[in-house]
Amino acid sequence: MAREPAAAAEPAAPRSTRNGAHFAFTDRWGGVSAVPYDRLNLGGAVGDSPEAVRENRRIAAAGLGLDPADVVWMRQVHGTTALVVDAPWGERPVPEADAVVTARRGLPLAVLTADCVPVLLADPVAGVAAAAHAGRPGMAAGVVPEAVAAMVRLGARPARIVARTGPAVCGRCYEVPGELRDEVAAVEPAAHAVTRWGTPALDVVAGVHAQLERLGVRDRSASEVCTRESADHFSYRREGTTGRLAGYVWLD
Repeated sequence: MAREPAAAAEPAAPRSTRNGAHFAFTDRWGGVSAVPYDRLNLGGAVGDSPEAVRENRRIAAAGLGLDPADVVWMRQVHGTTALVVDAPWGERPVPEADAVVTARRGLPLAVLTADCVPVLLADPVAGVAAAAHAGRPGMAAGVVPEAVAAMVRLGARPARIVARTGPAVCGRCYEVPGELRDEVAAVEPAAHAVTRWGTPALDVVAGVHAQLERLGVRDRSASEVCTRESADHFSYRREGTTGRLAGYVWLD
C-alpha cells in the first residue's frame, strides 16, 4: 500500500492476478491507528483500538475493491487446523485456525502476520483458494500441507495451484537458539539458516517453499521484503508491541 499521505486515503495494496486468482499484501501505511500500531494495523488482538482496526480493515478492503464484511479472518494460534468456509463469519465468533480454504468464488480470505509467512494459494480452474499462517511452529507442524490437502479434497490439483508468500522475516534475521534450529531443521532441512552475523537462524520462507515443492506446487513466488529490515512493515521481532499486516486471496 502506498505510504499514507492522509488518514482518509484509501490505498490499494500491491496486487497480482493469475488466471482470475487475486493476491494482495499490505504494508503498514494508509490507516488510522496511533503509535505503536501506526498506521494500517489489521490485527484485532494486539491491543489497538477496535474502532481503528475496523476502519483499517474497511480502508484495506476498499483499496482492493472488496466489501470488508465479506472478508474471512481467522483466530490464529500457530497450529495446523485448516477450516473450509463458504461464507463470512458474520456475527459468529471467529474460530481458531491457521488456514482457511474455500470453493466459493469471490469470497476473500485473509491472514495476519508480523514476521510469520503469509501463504496465499489458489487453483483458478477448480475455483479453490486458501490462506495460511506459517510461523515457525506452524511451518514445522505442517500447516501448509494441511491447507493444500484441504484444497485437494475440494477438487484442486497441486500442479494447478498458484502460491504466493508475502513479506516475512528472512533467514538472515531470524536468530534462534542452536537447539531450536536443529529441531526445526530435522523436520524441514530447507529452514536451516545462519544470520548475517553468523549465529543460528531459521528461514521459514524457504521451509514453506520446500514443502510446496514436495507437494507438487510449481507456480510459486515469494516477496523479497524482510519485515524485520523494512520500516514499511510491522515486525514483532523488531518492535514487540506492533500491528499486523494482512494477505488477501480471492477468485473471480
